[in-house]
Amino acid sequence: MSTHKIAFPPIVGDRPKTLILGSMPGEASLRRQQYYGHPSNAFWPIMAGLLGIAPNADYAERTAALVAAGIALWDVMAECERRGSLDTAIRPASIRVNDFQAFFDTHTDIDLVAFNGGTAEREYHRRVQPGLSPAAQTIATCRLPSTSPAYAGMSLADKARAWHAILAGRFASSAS
Repeated sequence: MSTHKIAFPPIVGDRPKTLILGSMPGEASLRRQQYYGHPSNAFWPIMAGLLGIAPNADYAERTAALVAAGIALWDVMAECERRGSLDTAIRPASIRVNDFQAFFDTHTDIDLVAFNGGTAEREYHRRVQPGLSPAAQTIATCRLPSTSPAYAGMSLADKARAWHAILAGRFASSAS
């Protein structure tokens, strides 16, 4: 198993308002070439509830629903060295972050960056935010509970409630 990991390009439409950031895709996601590809990850079940899509929708339908709702999906890290899937196994010196300034320059309607877990939030604030333009630094941020199956300290129902509390009103009109 290679330790060098390369993230996916963003899933993004023309006018996203919300950017959801993970840290780096896990092994199952990298093998499947799909964001949140581990069958026990709670991301897609939570999004199905928020967006009103079928829980068994295929990946193309799921990503199309995100785009239609004004949600962009990406990872903080573009590359890193990691054995396995756990964020705790990432070698900090190996992290190379994505070019968020270019992303925000292109997608000027984004007004919320929501982090899927603590690693994404920490690395964004440590490695990305200080280099952003003053305008991009004012984009609101919030941390959501990790949807990873490794984060077992919270039930799926509690994770879903937390995600719904922050995101439900943001795209109800654009998802219809």
